[in-house]
Amino acid sequence: MLYGREHEQAAVDDLLAQARDGRSGALLLRGEAGIGKTALLDDAVERAGKAFRVIRAAGVEYEAELPFAGLSLLLASGLDRLDVLPGPQRRALETAFGLGDGSAEPGTAPAAGAADRLLVGLATLGLLAELAAERPLLCVIDDVQWLDKASLDALLLAARRLQAEGVALLLAARTEGGAAPFDRRLGLPELRVAALAEADATRVLTERAGPDLPAAVRDRLLAEAAGNPLALTELPVASGPQAHTAAGLPLTSRLLIAFHGQVTGLPPATQTLLLVAAAEESGELDVVLPAAAALGIGAEHLTPAEETGLVTVAPDRRIAFRHPLLRSAILQRAPHHQRLTVHRTIAEALPEGDRRTWHLALAATAPDAALADALERTAVRTGRRGGHGGAAAYERAARLTPDRDGATRRLVLAAEAATEEGELARAEALADEAAARTDSPLAHALLDHVRATAHFWRGSYPTAYRLLLDAALAVDHSTADGTADGTAGGTAGGAAGGTADDTEGGTAIEPAHAARMLFQAFHAAWYAGEEPVADVLDRLAALPLAADDPVAPLARYLPAAVLPALGRPAAALPAAREAVEAARRAGAESPADLVQLCGATLILGRDEETVDLGGELVAEARAKGALGVMPTLQFFLAEAELFHGRHADAELTATEALALAQDTGQHQWVSQLSALLAYLAALDGRTDRCTDLAATSLATTGPQTAAPAAGHPWAQWALALHDLGQGRAAGAADRLHALTTGPHRHHVSATRAVPDLVEAAVRLGTPDRAAEPYERFARWTAAADRPWAEALRLRCQALLGPDELAEPAYLAALDLHATAHRPFEHARTALLYGEWLRRTRRRTDARPHLTAALETFDRLAAHPWSTRARTELSATGTLAPQAPLTPLNSLTPQELQIARLAAQGLTNRDIAAQLFLSPRTVAHHLYKAYPKLGITSRTALPTVL
Repeated sequence: MLYGREHEQAAVDDLLAQARDGRSGALLLRGEAGIGKTALLDDAVERAGKAFRVIRAAGVEYEAELPFAGLSLLLASGLDRLDVLPGPQRRALETAFGLGDGSAEPGTAPAAGAADRLLVGLATLGLLAELAAERPLLCVIDDVQWLDKASLDALLLAARRLQAEGVALLLAARTEGGAAPFDRRLGLPELRVAALAEADATRVLTERAGPDLPAAVRDRLLAEAAGNPLALTELPVASGPQAHTAAGLPLTSRLLIAFHGQVTGLPPATQTLLLVAAAEESGELDVVLPAAAALGIGAEHLTPAEETGLVTVAPDRRIAFRHPLLRSAILQRAPHHQRLTVHRTIAEALPEGDRRTWHLALAATAPDAALADALERTAVRTGRRGGHGGAAAYERAARLTPDRDGATRRLVLAAEAATEEGELARAEALADEAAARTDSPLAHALLDHVRATAHFWRGSYPTAYRLLLDAALAVDHSTADGTADGTAGGTAGGAAGGTADDTEGGTAIEPAHAARMLFQAFHAAWYAGEEPVADVLDRLAALPLAADDPVAPLARYLPAAVLPALGRPAAALPAAREAVEAARRAGAESPADLVQLCGATLILGRDEETVDLGGELVAEARAKGALGVMPTLQFFLAEAELFHGRHADAELTATEALALAQDTGQHQWVSQLSALLAYLAALDGRTDRCTDLAATSLATTGPQTAAPAAGHPWAQWALALHDLGQGRAAGAADRLHALTTGPHRHHVSATRAVPDLVEAAVRLGTPDRAAEPYERFARWTAAADRPWAEALRLRCQALLGPDELAEPAYLAALDLHATAHRPFEHARTALLYGEWLRRTRRRTDARPHLTAALETFDRLAAHPWSTRARTELSATGTLAPQAPLTPLNSLTPQELQIARLAAQGLTNRDIAAQLFLSPRTVAHHLYKAYPKLGITSRTALPTVL
């Protein structure tokens, strides 16, 4: 019986009712230790009853470094259904749970980092949906604050994508007390579980201590418990009716003392058995009892703890403690030497594997070379599974390594792994410790690489650029001079993409690693300014690389694509397809090694190559399960689709990419993609969406970041375009002038925004504000050598130049537009020319241009420009037609994407696999799309689409 929890129970009932109706939802209960979160979870299971399938798991403090430990427990009952998952997702989950070795099948991407964590999350989504196929599913996860990060990330990804599966996800997390409060924002609906009101607290105490409790004792216990249900039930038992608890201590500490007292009253053998159960993270009797037997303790010694209600044995033969604080109390009260002995006996009861290795490490008191090697192998396997915890394993291995150089090598690997896991402060601390232990220039270069990555993710782009540049030069010089020693060579494993097993002794750094560092330096320099970009590219162009090196084609392509845009000389730019094929022949990993090349095609206006290559690489990444690179590739593809006037396609691509970027915590691309979607919203006049997305973009800077958001240039262009579309030329001009003359003026968005600045400045009567950006744009169009780019330059010239030269420039621009299918810009030039003709009283000449512009704007749903064209056409004396109604415009991007795939004949399961959704969510979106399209089944989709 729960007292005073009507509000919380109502929220849980709503979640369950939603699942019964086929809709999914999540709820996170937060509160201090003992406040009643676990009781609410138990109550939810009772309320769900037999109508629900229930799966359960809980975080365990000593399990937090074991990747996917919590998730494997939660999904254990569904592992017989793995075959329903798409291949890459199934393999990722099998690898995460130790059911596979992590090796990639032909045509699939190898396991690595964020991409695999995403695949595990998508597999979790698919398995939850499958488990909910027959009846609603209730997933209960307690003690989220102790859940290993890999499991938590997978569950959060699944929670964000659950829509119409009938899954209720109910979690509980402690927020105060214990070693560290859990304050991480999970992006889920939350409910704070508060202290009980005095009347309810009194009822709980009376039920526990009886009605004859003296009033003075009752009042003292009520005051000390402060409405905490666990305190109301445990403090009376611990202190007795007359005793006082430890005054002045935090409530959690007093509860621990209370549990200490209850455990101390048990037989010594039972206390030791409870210590074994507390130290063994899973509670499996098949491990706990053999470990206890090695200490001379039998299963019968568990009985006293069961009789007092401190533990129960679940049907799956797992020991469950009455409360997580009880486990903590048992571990804290045990002497250090006893904990070491218990961990050793647990290890001996476990089979060979990572859990055994970790318990041996926890029992170790002196350096142990064999154990350090085993821990390093654990770290390598953790990395291959895409889980968190590799840094902890490498660090512990370093502490156990007898020789100094070997320990240093493992500290560097720990620093690299911590960077991959996003633990920037830990990575820098490990890097500093390792740097103090070695004089190797190559080792220091690799540590600078770690520091640079941390600076980059914090937004300290100039510092990151300088560290990477210096590190690349150090790597280049030390490998060229043959000065790398065994220690430095060993540290190369993480940075160069190798493993610990193939870096011992000798130099494992390849000469091409300097080029890879320069590629990363280019990324940092792109946000630092033009001079750093040029400096990196000059060094990259001068770097001697073997012609058959996989990175050589990109190293040649990047300077040729970027330097001319900065007004610098460069070698002739080869076709992107040639560079790609050369890289593939040399053994480049596709698509990962080709991402930067794809983005570079946009810099000199090779947009058609971006569409071709970007579409190919996105499809390849999707098929291989290489999802970590998809947001980057899709951003480039969406930009190119936008520039070609394919606005709906760009929105579909960017919307999917944004969800993937959010799922993988790629703050840079969340910012960039939000800004690009804001621009698309500005095109069709969705004011609220434009401003909201731009605000999201500008606010998305990632943790510990001081620099402006990565999407700042695109966001400013989006807001300026919105101003221009609404007739606010002054606001547009201010934003665009800052963008096109500021430190990011070399960015693709800033370059392409110059024609908008020219239009806004001319409308304001201040064309001089656009003079310098126009000159730069003219130089860029000459370097780009594209008809559509020259058409935009001619449009700018017509606006800026003397009036008598405007018409030839407009006409030349329209002729060039006709050779390149870019309907939006073509229509804008026609609109500006039509406006010019009307102002010069040539209304008859203006009408065909204004009519053509209006038809294009209507077709593209570019409503602000349609309104402007319609107004201009009416001013010529011609009645402008109303915009046609198209049912496609009523679909959401996801509905349109799903409908298009269904029209191609794909099944719901095929579509779900391609879009990383559940089949039931696909069916839900199709069901919503049919009435909007005026049809009743998927067989009619090819006709209406």
